[in-house]
Amino acid sequence: MGMAMTSSPQPPPPPRRRRSRLHSATTISAPSANPNPNPKAKVIPLLSDVGRLQSATPTPTPNGNPSSNSKGKVLPLLSDVGSNPSAIDYYSRVASNLAGAGRLGDFLIAAEGLRAASGDAGFAARINWRLLSRGVVAALREHGLPHVLEFLRDADRIGVHATVMLDADASDAVAAACRQLLDERIMAEFVEAIEALANCGFFVKGIVDPMDVLKIFVRKRDTDMAIRYARIFPHSQLLLCNTMEAFGKRKELKHALKVFGALKDQLGGINMFACRSIIDICSHCGSSVQARIIFEGLLAEKITPNTHVFNSLMNANAHSMSYNFSVYKHMQKLGVRPDLASYNILLKTCCNAREFNTAQEIYEEMKKKEHDGILKLDVFTYSTMMKVFAEAKMWKMASNIKDDMRAVGARLNLVTWSSLINAYANSGLVDGAIEILEEMIRDGCQPTAPCFNIILTALVKSCQYDRAFRLFNSWIEFGIKVSLSLEQKGSLPDNFTFCEEHPGTNGGTILVVPFRPTVTTYNILMMACGTNDERAKSVMNEMKRNGLCPDRISWSILMDIYGTSKNRNGAIQALRRMQRVGIKLNVSAYTVAIKACVESKDLKLALHLFEEMKAHQLKPNMVTYRTLLTARSKYGSLKEIQKCLAIYQEMRQAGYQAYDYYLKELIVEWSEGVLSSDGGNRNFYHLDRKDERNESFNLFLEKVARFLQKDVDQNQTVDVRGLSKVEARIVVLSTLRKIKEKHLLGRAVQDDLVIITGHEKTSYTDVETTATDVEHAITAVLTDELGLEVFVGPESRPPVSSKLRAPSRPRRPQGMIKITVNSLNHWLKRKSARDVQ
Repeated sequence: MGMAMTSSPQPPPPPRRRRSRLHSATTISAPSANPNPNPKAKVIPLLSDVGRLQSATPTPTPNGNPSSNSKGKVLPLLSDVGSNPSAIDYYSRVASNLAGAGRLGDFLIAAEGLRAASGDAGFAARINWRLLSRGVVAALREHGLPHVLEFLRDADRIGVHATVMLDADASDAVAAACRQLLDERIMAEFVEAIEALANCGFFVKGIVDPMDVLKIFVRKRDTDMAIRYARIFPHSQLLLCNTMEAFGKRKELKHALKVFGALKDQLGGINMFACRSIIDICSHCGSSVQARIIFEGLLAEKITPNTHVFNSLMNANAHSMSYNFSVYKHMQKLGVRPDLASYNILLKTCCNAREFNTAQEIYEEMKKKEHDGILKLDVFTYSTMMKVFAEAKMWKMASNIKDDMRAVGARLNLVTWSSLINAYANSGLVDGAIEILEEMIRDGCQPTAPCFNIILTALVKSCQYDRAFRLFNSWIEFGIKVSLSLEQKGSLPDNFTFCEEHPGTNGGTILVVPFRPTVTTYNILMMACGTNDERAKSVMNEMKRNGLCPDRISWSILMDIYGTSKNRNGAIQALRRMQRVGIKLNVSAYTVAIKACVESKDLKLALHLFEEMKAHQLKPNMVTYRTLLTARSKYGSLKEIQKCLAIYQEMRQAGYQAYDYYLKELIVEWSEGVLSSDGGNRNFYHLDRKDERNESFNLFLEKVARFLQKDVDQNQTVDVRGLSKVEARIVVLSTLRKIKEKHLLGRAVQDDLVIITGHEKTSYTDVETTATDVEHAITAVLTDELGLEVFVGPESRPPVSSKLRAPSRPRRPQGMIKITVNSLNHWLKRKSARDVQ
């Protein structure tokens, strides 16, 4: 059944009227029985294949007017839609057939025209959802997801909520296309698709778990996209909190704070749960300062934090006792009632600060509140107090805590028993610790390897190495035997593990509890080897035979034992072995190896390892610097002293606290080395490890350090004006030491050495003759201790020996001391001959 075609198509309408694109070459005139009241009104056209899709289509007459078909049905006009309900059904069927054929664009044109003509959206309910779903699936297959998303947006705009009308197959197809973008990690397009579907009313939560997507953004550190995606869902607040915590677990504090800011902006204020979460994240990332800033922001906005926020803040600052107690007082001032967690955190703070008396006072206050029915102490409280007393070596007080627990019917758990064992072990009561271990088993608590390790560690710390090995071998071979009564055996939990059971006395039984050592256990035994590197290596091999893999600590202990036994090669081989077995070297491993080299007096290799460590982007710590600096007495040459001084300055630049005592010792020992006596006159400097008060002298030492790192000019002029006697002595002796080092390398002295003393006062005293004292001190060391020939003053007059009686009246300083080139060469020859002897 065909349709009447006009001789020529109509011109295309203006682009601004999208509905006019509906008209094609076929037009339908109004039937004679129902003339069109508005001849200029445009009627909806049919496309060339509508006759194939529709079961009834009018047959055109020669004059262009449609006629009735064989059944007498006449095609309704678009203008009749408002007054003819059957017209809505007809054009809805036309639109549905267009959608079913996959012509979603034509469907939108027809639907938009029908909506404009009918004046309402009642036609949408007449759309065949099966045909629409079929067309969406076909469009996905042929044109892809972007085409379908554009269709859904346009359909929603004209009142056809297509996402609601899609069947299960079409919805699954759309969801599968979104998941494909996610699998291919095309994240930007995926988020745009989810946003578009959500705006159209699609159930986007069923496409994929939102947190799975947010975790991808967390791994990519893409905070902006994570925030954008989370805000799509109704439960965006919860998703943002979870995203913030996900960044916190990865210690990405900067990104977590950004999510927290977005959450505040979305809520228009601060959510206490989010605030507590971000403070916990700051604690996990080790940024107590940031936690304080967030808390102060709450107070600045006149917001009273709840108990949980206060607890999180105090937990983040558990290392600062003064701050936490100020927070606790502020908490009481605001009327926020502390709970059990608040007191437990205060106990933890006291434990970290080793304030045992304060901890005990808080514990007594908590017991009083428990008696009054305000608090109910938990196992964490008792365990914390046991830890406090264990570190204070107050085993009796720790035992009293156990009695308190049993008095209130609280059962000791693994942590509590471990703390009690540790209390006895730290006090040196190893036998008592073993008895507590047996009591723990009788109480039905399964001991773990750390419980045994505590006892072995106590033996190692008390240097009972042989007993540690005997006890270990006994546990391995026989386990630990404990006598139990029938009642005690009956109270054991079902999951309690034992390897043997023997009948005991009085109807009781003897249980044999196995001991399963860990890597930590063998590490403790390696420390019990002392300086016996062969025995330590044997323990490590036994660890491997038992299916355990030595960790970084194991290798570090072995290297340390090699270093203590002066086996430098063994330490270096262990370091390289660590690399071959796949253990990533850290600063501690390199520091132990450097220490082994220092102990073996191989400074060249120690410095090589130091440079290798920095080449691997590892920053030396304070222990590394001190290990190298404490080897100061082993630095003999100018090159070595310059390297050591460079390490010292690097330590200062890295921000570590300066131990200027090491620099004093280094410079003094090296400069005094030019004297014939061992160590020179060290008492002259009054070196004291605790005397670091003279800051100006320490700054002077750094200047000397920079001076020593420069190359020596043989035509040396030394200016000691404004220096004290000690400083002037160091500068002069350091200069002579540098000249000696260059002489040993074959560079002869070619000119006199001039020392300018000046006439002015120094900054260390107001005595007018200070410059004279400096000049006399320099002359004394040059002539009396080194045997050099010197001339004082511009006239180059030879000085009177300092060993002669000093003049009764202080002379005026001459301002210059000169050592002739002949005197320097003669002194260097004498030094060389003495060194050969």
